[in-house]
Amino acid sequence: MASHKNPIVSIFQWLAPRFHLFDDLDKPGTIESVQKGAELKGSNLWTLIFAIFIASIGLNVNSTAVIIGAMLVSPLMGPIVGIGFAAATNDFDNLKKFLRTLTLATLASIATSFIYFSLSPINEAQSELLARTSPTIYDALIAIFGGATGIIANTRKEKGTAIAGVAIATALMPPLCTAGYGLSQGNWSYFFGATYLYLINSIFIAITTFIFVRYMEFPKVSWGLYKDRERKVKIYLGLFTLILLIPSIFTAYQIVRTSYFKGKAEEFIRNEILIDNRRVLEKGIKYEKNPSIELTIIGPKIDETQEKELQNKLKYYNLTNTKLILHQDLSTTNLDNLKYEILSEIYKSNFNSDQNNTEMIAKEIQIFFPNLVSVSFTKTKKFDMNQNSYVDSNLFDSEWKKLPSAKEKTQLEKFLHLRTGENQIELITREVH
Repeated sequence: MASHKNPIVSIFQWLAPRFHLFDDLDKPGTIESVQKGAELKGSNLWTLIFAIFIASIGLNVNSTAVIIGAMLVSPLMGPIVGIGFAAATNDFDNLKKFLRTLTLATLASIATSFIYFSLSPINEAQSELLARTSPTIYDALIAIFGGATGIIANTRKEKGTAIAGVAIATALMPPLCTAGYGLSQGNWSYFFGATYLYLINSIFIAITTFIFVRYMEFPKVSWGLYKDRERKVKIYLGLFTLILLIPSIFTAYQIVRTSYFKGKAEEFIRNEILIDNRRVLEKGIKYEKNPSIELTIIGPKIDETQEKELQNKLKYYNLTNTKLILHQDLSTTNLDNLKYEILSEIYKSNFNSDQNNTEMIAKEIQIFFPNLVSVSFTKTKKFDMNQNSYVDSNLFDSEWKKLPSAKEKTQLEKFLHLRTGENQIELITREVH
């Protein structure tokens, strides 16, 4: 009687070879590749410095493309992978070498970015930079999966393009540049937050490398007759691994707690605040020492009784001991200014005086000033008699059904300054019948 295989066993037998990591494993090539990351001198050191400059400029001007380009050429992944590899193969001498290299690379990176941001005329923290000041659980997960992808790709005979992708995904350089920015501005929260993110990325990449190298059974360093020394080295490696694991577990736990808190805070805002056509203009969620949710809102006003009820409801979202701070006394003038600021942020970086842009400005202004009939906005030069020279200026010529009041003119001028980014604007208003 013919026997029939269990379908689950058959599926497993079909799947198992597809997840096999030993078929195209290149152990000698991997060891040689890892060793290249042990030294940071000559071209490697110059490449790192220039890459840090490029990444710092990208963060400074808020250019994602420039930051990605810098990460592609950065040699920072080498010593981190080397630490995990050396620890997994009991190679204590190389472990010390990789640790020294990583320390030098880290200090050189922070020093380079510190020099750049100290000299840069742009001091404002852009969104790309701010994104590297506080790690989340997703950063730890990216480091874990990125480290796994990196070591698997590095151990293949055909390396492919995965390693370059891992360098981008794990984003080791931007946090170091952000740390340099924080140091140059004396902003310690930026410095420690970015350094914290860098350490999380580095630790999890090294640990993931350690696990996969052990799994793929790379040869361990043999100490021959020096068994006593080998035992000591194993103890040192065990202590090092433990020291490496403890902060990573702690940081992962803190990240999970922070992410959970922020998720619950968002749920509270969505369910309890964003109702009755109410809107949140600004939002601050703080978890550290004194947890708080600070909101600037418009819409139906929340009175003191309702605010106390909302404070009590926080416990139902596991937000006990969290302080709720509401700002809602906004004047009409403030709201008008806010509208101008929102529009200016959207468009000011794209300003030029072509026909389409003038048409767009006119339509935006007409939202707030329905009496506007026509607009002309052109760059010009004004001759200054006292200085005996020409001064760059911008002429805003407009026709109105009813001339704007002095207050409206002030608001209009403020809008044009914010909207166009131009400092010198000559405002001409004429009434038409």
